[in-house]
Amino acid sequence: MRLVLMLVVLACASCSGNNDGAHTTTTTVVPAPPRQVLRAESRPANQTPAEPDPAGGNLDPSKPFLVLNLPKDKTIREGEEVVIDFSLANAKLRGDGGEYRVRYMVDDGDMQWLERHEQVALTGWLAGKHTIRVELVGPDGWPYRNGDYNVVTREITVNK
Repeated sequence: MRLVLMLVVLACASCSGNNDGAHTTTTTVVPAPPRQVLRAESRPANQTPAEPDPAGGNLDPSKPFLVLNLPKDKTIREGEEVVIDFSLANAKLRGDGGEYRVRYMVDDGDMQWLERHEQVALTGWLAGKHTIRVELVGPDGWPYRNGDYNVVTREITVNK
Protein backbone atom coordinates (compact mmCIF):
# COMPACT_ATOMS: atom_id res chain seq x y z
CA MET A 1 0.00 0.00 0.00
CA ARG A 2 1.40 3.39 -0.93
CA LEU A 3 0.49 6.64 0.70
CA VAL A 4 -0.13 9.47 -1.74
CA LEU A 5 0.23 13.01 -0.53
CA MET A 6 -1.40 15.72 -2.63
CA LEU A 7 -0.50 19.35 -2.23
CA VAL A 8 -2.67 22.06 -3.68
CA VAL A 9 -1.05 25.45 -4.06
CA LEU A 10 -3.24 28.40 -4.91
CA ALA A 11 -1.49 31.03 -6.92
CA CYS A 12 -2.50 34.61 -6.29
CA ALA A 13 -2.97 36.97 -9.25
CA SER A 14 -0.25 39.33 -8.05
CA CYS A 15 2.31 36.50 -7.76
CA SER A 16 1.86 34.94 -11.18
CA GLY A 17 0.64 35.73 -14.61
CA ASN A 18 -2.14 33.14 -14.31
CA ASN A 19 -5.80 33.97 -14.08
CA ASP A 20 -7.51 34.44 -10.73
CA GLY A 21 -8.44 31.12 -9.20
CA ALA A 22 -5.70 29.22 -11.04
CA HIS A 23 -3.98 26.53 -9.05
CA THR A 24 -1.28 23.93 -9.27
CA THR A 25 -1.60 20.35 -8.03
CA THR A 26 1.51 18.41 -7.08
CA THR A 27 1.41 14.70 -6.31
CA THR A 28 4.16 13.16 -4.21
CA VAL A 29 4.41 9.43 -3.48
CA VAL A 30 5.48 8.73 0.09
CA PRO A 31 6.35 5.08 0.75
CA ALA A 32 4.75 3.46 3.77
CA PRO A 33 7.12 2.76 6.66
CA PRO A 34 8.40 -0.81 6.86
CA ARG A 35 5.95 -3.06 8.70
CA GLN A 36 7.18 -5.64 11.12
CA VAL A 37 5.73 -9.07 10.49
CA LEU A 38 6.68 -11.54 13.18
CA ARG A 39 6.64 -15.27 12.61
CA ALA A 40 5.73 -17.43 15.60
CA GLU A 41 6.95 -21.00 16.01
CA SER A 42 5.59 -23.16 18.85
CA ARG A 43 7.96 -25.44 20.73
CA PRO A 44 7.61 -27.77 23.70
CA ALA A 45 7.67 -25.84 26.98
CA ASN A 46 10.24 -26.01 29.69
CA GLN A 47 8.35 -27.92 32.38
CA THR A 48 10.37 -26.47 35.24
CA PRO A 49 8.03 -25.43 38.07
CA ALA A 50 7.57 -21.69 38.52
CA GLU A 51 9.86 -20.18 41.12
CA PRO A 52 8.89 -16.67 42.20
CA ASP A 53 11.49 -13.92 42.03
CA PRO A 54 12.39 -13.01 45.63
CA ALA A 55 12.26 -9.33 44.59
CA GLY A 56 8.65 -9.68 43.38
CA GLY A 57 6.13 -8.32 45.83
CA ASN A 58 2.78 -9.26 47.30
CA LEU A 59 2.71 -12.79 45.87
CA ASP A 60 0.32 -15.34 47.34
CA PRO A 61 2.15 -18.61 46.49
CA SER A 62 -1.08 -20.62 46.94
CA LYS A 63 -2.77 -18.79 44.02
CA PRO A 64 -1.98 -19.10 40.29
CA PHE A 65 1.09 -17.24 39.10
CA LEU A 66 3.16 -16.93 35.95
CA VAL A 67 6.91 -16.36 35.76
CA LEU A 68 8.25 -15.10 32.42
CA ASN A 69 11.67 -16.50 31.55
CA LEU A 70 12.78 -13.55 29.41
CA PRO A 71 15.48 -11.22 30.71
CA LYS A 72 14.75 -7.53 31.15
CA ASP A 73 16.20 -5.18 28.51
CA LYS A 74 17.31 -7.99 26.20
CA THR A 75 19.33 -6.96 23.12
CA ILE A 76 19.39 -9.03 19.94
CA ARG A 77 20.48 -8.57 16.33
CA GLU A 78 18.15 -8.56 13.32
CA GLY A 79 17.51 -12.15 12.26
CA GLU A 80 17.70 -13.54 15.79
CA GLU A 81 14.70 -14.88 17.66
CA VAL A 82 13.08 -13.98 20.95
CA VAL A 83 11.57 -16.90 22.84
CA ILE A 84 8.54 -16.36 25.05
CA ASP A 85 9.08 -18.99 27.70
CA PHE A 86 7.14 -19.07 30.94
CA SER A 87 6.46 -21.26 33.94
CA LEU A 88 3.15 -21.65 35.73
CA ALA A 89 2.24 -22.58 39.27
CA ASN A 90 -1.21 -23.51 40.57
CA ALA A 91 -2.80 -23.13 37.12
CA LYS A 92 -3.39 -25.19 33.99
CA LEU A 93 -4.06 -23.79 30.55
CA ARG A 94 -7.24 -24.71 28.66
CA GLY A 95 -5.48 -26.96 26.18
CA ASP A 96 -3.87 -28.82 29.09
CA GLY A 97 -7.20 -29.42 30.90
CA GLY A 98 -7.41 -26.18 32.89
CA GLU A 99 -9.29 -22.87 32.80
CA TYR A 100 -6.51 -20.34 32.17
CA ARG A 101 -4.93 -18.89 29.04
CA VAL A 102 -1.80 -16.88 28.36
CA ARG A 103 -1.88 -13.96 25.97
CA TYR A 104 0.97 -11.92 24.61
CA MET A 105 1.20 -8.69 22.66
CA VAL A 106 4.17 -7.22 20.84
CA ASP A 107 4.28 -3.43 20.70
CA ASP A 108 0.71 -2.31 19.93
CA GLY A 109 -0.06 -5.38 17.85
CA ASP A 110 -2.90 -7.86 18.09
CA MET A 111 -3.26 -10.13 21.09
CA GLN A 112 -2.02 -13.68 20.56
CA TRP A 113 -3.33 -16.52 22.71
CA LEU A 114 -1.61 -19.60 24.08
CA GLU A 115 -3.97 -22.39 25.08
CA ARG A 116 -1.20 -24.90 25.86
CA HIS A 117 1.91 -24.56 27.95
CA GLU A 118 4.45 -24.10 25.14
CA GLN A 119 7.25 -21.78 24.13
CA VAL A 120 6.83 -19.37 21.24
CA ALA A 121 9.88 -18.30 19.20
CA LEU A 122 9.34 -14.96 17.42
CA THR A 123 11.43 -14.00 14.40
CA GLY A 124 11.26 -11.18 11.85
CA TRP A 125 12.11 -8.28 14.15
CA LEU A 126 12.88 -4.84 12.74
CA ALA A 127 15.65 -2.73 14.30
CA GLY A 128 14.57 -0.57 17.23
CA LYS A 129 12.96 -0.89 20.65
CA HIS A 130 10.04 -3.27 21.16
CA THR A 131 7.75 -4.16 24.05
CA ILE A 132 6.45 -7.65 24.84
CA ARG A 133 3.60 -8.02 27.32
CA VAL A 134 2.60 -11.45 28.65
CA GLU A 135 -0.46 -12.04 30.84
CA LEU A 136 -2.06 -14.97 32.66
CA VAL A 137 -5.77 -14.66 31.90
CA GLY A 138 -8.27 -16.19 34.31
CA PRO A 139 -11.50 -18.07 33.60
CA ASP A 140 -13.41 -14.75 33.60
CA GLY A 141 -11.37 -13.44 30.65
CA TRP A 142 -9.45 -10.85 32.69
CA PRO A 143 -5.77 -10.88 33.70
CA TYR A 144 -5.48 -12.87 36.91
CA ARG A 145 -3.73 -10.64 39.43
CA ASN A 146 -1.44 -12.04 42.08
CA GLY A 147 0.83 -9.37 43.50
CA ASP A 148 3.38 -8.19 40.94
CA TYR A 149 2.98 -11.38 38.89
CA ASN A 150 0.85 -12.53 35.95
CA VAL A 151 1.14 -9.30 33.91
CA VAL A 152 4.74 -8.96 32.77
CA THR A 153 6.24 -6.43 30.36
CA ARG A 154 9.70 -6.68 28.86
CA GLU A 155 11.56 -4.37 26.49
CA ILE A 156 13.91 -5.67 23.86
CA THR A 157 16.26 -3.80 21.56
CA VAL A 158 16.98 -5.07 18.06
CA ASN A 159 20.22 -3.88 16.48
CA LYS A 160 21.11 -4.10 12.79
